[in-house]
Amino acid sequence: MANENKKDFNAMLHDSKDMPKFQTITDPKSIEKYGGTRMYFAPPIDYDAVMKRIPFGKVITISKIRDYFAALNDADFTEPITAGVFVSIAAWASHQRSKDETPYWRTLKANGELNAKYPGGVKSQKEKLEAEGHTIVQKGRTNIRYYVKDYEKSLFELTIQKE
Repeated sequence: MANENKKDFNAMLHDSKDMPKFQTITDPKSIEKYGGTRMYFAPPIDYDAVMKRIPFGKVITISKIRDYFAALNDADFTEPITAGVFVSIAAWASHQRSKDETPYWRTLKANGELNAKYPGGVKSQKEKLEAEGHTIVQKGRTNIRYYVKDYEKSLFELTIQKE
């Protein structure tokens, strides 16, 4: 995202954009990739609510949150592009608030990768995660990326609670 200091991320967080909603996909490659035709779109505030549930010392990946939303809503999968955008919106919204912090730094990309799009970038997320006891490792020589070492051991399990 660009011009973060000029955007009201809390307004964006509370703009549901007609979500939640479902869409049926028909593209054979997408159906094969995601394992079905019923795609779910969760609103930004739902990502924020899940991210707030991740306790100190634990982490979660965006894909685990997507899997949770799909299972909770009887969908085959949750739309991946908006998921990444909405996680970033939740992070920036928290950064702009003085109260009610969302521990966004505990939400990782695939394979435990840190998210450069969070406030303060990878450096800030690395510091916050290390303060919670995680070890951060660097991978790559030219395209350097950072990961939580053995993140699987610290994954928070979201449980499905249907009414």
